[in-house]
Amino acid sequence: MFYENVATECIDDASIPWVPMSASLPDVQLKYFKLDPTRGEMIVLMKSPARGQLPKHHHTGTVIVYTLQGSWKYLEHDWVAGPGSLVFETAASSHTPVALPGDDIIALNVVQGELVYLDEQDRVLSIENWKSAMQRYLSHCAKHGIEPKDITAFGG
Repeated sequence: MFYENVATECIDDASIPWVPMSASLPDVQLKYFKLDPTRGEMIVLMKSPARGQLPKHHHTGTVIVYTLQGSWKYLEHDWVAGPGSLVFETAASSHTPVALPGDDIIALNVVQGELVYLDEQDRVLSIENWKSAMQRYLSHCAKHGIEPKDITAFGG
C-alpha cells in the first residue's frame, strides 16, 4: 500500500537556525520547520521578548498556536495564552498580539495561507506566506554561511 511507504521524519530543532522576523523586529525570532508550497502551510517556532506588541494581522487561512513558554494575548480578546495552551484562529480573523510580562514567549505555530500585517488604519504593511518565509530563511542562511535544509516537504 502507498501509505505504508510514506516517509516519516524527525527534525532536530538544533539543526535549524533562528531567523529574525524582520529588520524592524530583530528580537522576534523564527525557526522554520516546514514551509509547504503545496498546502501553503508554515510550521514555525516563534520566540519573542516578554514585552511589546506585534503588528495587527489578518489570516487568510486557519492558524493553530501552542504556547510552550511565556504568556500573551490579543488586544481584541479577554483570554490569556500561557504555557500549555492551544489557540485556534479561524480564517478571516484579525487581531493584535501583545506579549505579557514574564518569561520570553516561545510558541509553535501552524499557519495555513497568508498573514496580512496591517497598520492602525488597516492598510497592508506586508504579507507573510510560505514563499516570503522561504526567501527570509534562504537569505539568512546565505548571510551567515549556513547550508540551508530542504524545508519544503517532510521526508525530503
